[in-house]
Amino acid sequence: MKKIFFLISALVLILGPLHAQEKLKTKSGTITFEASVPSFEEVKATHQNVSAILNTSNGEFAALALVKGFRFKVALMEEHFNENYMESSTYPKAVFKGIIADFDIEDLKDKPSKYTIKGSITLHGETRDLNEPVQIWKEEDKIVVTTNFKLNPEDFNIKIPAVVSKKIAEDVDVAAKFNLQN
Repeated sequence: MKKIFFLISALVLILGPLHAQEKLKTKSGTITFEASVPSFEEVKATHQNVSAILNTSNGEFAALALVKGFRFKVALMEEHFNENYMESSTYPKAVFKGIIADFDIEDLKDKPSKYTIKGSITLHGETRDLNEPVQIWKEEDKIVVTTNFKLNPEDFNIKIPAVVSKKIAEDVDVAAKFNLQN
């Protein structure tokens, strides 16, 4: 009986870390969006506490941002963003779930490699498909995932009042960066 217990304990110690390494994560990912138009005040915000997880065995990727975590230079703009546009009390989260096509952690180098991520983004209570390029590379003890893409507020039923519609871009530029590790 002691031998069986010892064998099981040894397997847990040996295989446990291998299983744990299948999922890399962060709670400090960054998402920046910009909806500025020339000649008007900058409409830009950054969120530096985005959670994300990557399953290295199959390329599944998920990210979660609390909408109230976006920070603007102008406090009033942040207030309008949360109360009038994003309705953060009603729709507190932005979520992406998807898979990185042809992902193999063994292929990663210390220079960016291009992949495609396919999935869905849920924002303001609406879900839309997303199929965008990502760049992934190894950096010391972490895997870095970056992407840039555009979103249209209308696609997520986000109403922009006519009085400010000329001051906000129709397509919002989004940039994300995640430093994932055990």
